[in-house]
Amino acid sequence: MSQSPLEAFFLGRATATLLRDQAQHLFVEFLSQLGRFDAEQQQRLHQFMEEVQARARQEAEMVVPRSGVDWQALIDDLRAEIAALRTELQRYRNRES
Repeated sequence: MSQSPLEAFFLGRATATLLRDQAQHLFVEFLSQLGRFDAEQQQRLHQFMEEVQARARQEAEMVVPRSGVDWQALIDDLRAEIAALRTELQRYRNRES
């Protein structure tokens, strides 16, 4: 099957054009998927950060109520509790020795 050089030229040119078009389509599709993936990851990160902040607020509210706290009384109670625990720890250490 002999072809003229002109036919071979156009056959090669058509092949190159089709390959270029397919490569361009694949590249554009890849960039589109990459952009979509990036947007989804940013959204997931944003949601994660919101959940972390919400959980931190909930835990903080459980530990320290916002209204009507007598801070000095709370500090005094904590100091008394620490002193009692130190005394109990000292008794335990003395029994072990």
